[in-house]
Amino acid sequence: MVGKNIRRFREKANMTQQELSEKLSMTRQAVSSWENGKTEPDLETLGKIAEVLEVSAEELIYGETKTQPVVRTVTKEGGKSGLGFGAALAMVISYAKWHSIKWAILHGLLGWFYVIYYVAKYK
Repeated sequence: MVGKNIRRFREKANMTQQELSEKLSMTRQAVSSWENGKTEPDLETLGKIAEVLEVSAEELIYGETKTQPVVRTVTKEGGKSGLGFGAALAMVISYAKWHSIKWAILHGLLGWFYVIYYVAKYK
C-alpha cells in the first residue's frame, strides 16, 4: 500500500524513480523495491519522501486523506441563555456553599469574566 502511494505521488509530481532516488540520496533500486512492495521505507525515510513529494506522511501511508473542516456554529440566542444560566448557577452554588451574598456575587462576576475571555478567544 505504501509503495503504491509512493508511486502514485511520484508520478503525480512528474518525477522518475531516478530523480526521487537522487533527492533522497538513495539508489533507484531502493525506490523500485518500495514501489513494488518488496520492502518498505523506515519512518525517517518516509518523512523525507513526503517532504520531497510535498505530501504528508499520512497520505503516503493511507492514500489521499479526505478531511472535512470542523465548523463551529454558535447562535447568539443560545449563547445568551447559556451565559445567564451559567452565571446564575455559579451564584446559587456559591451562596449554598458559603451562605454569603458577597461570595455569590463574586463568583457570578468571575463567571462572566470567564465568558468574556472565552468569547474573545474563540470568536
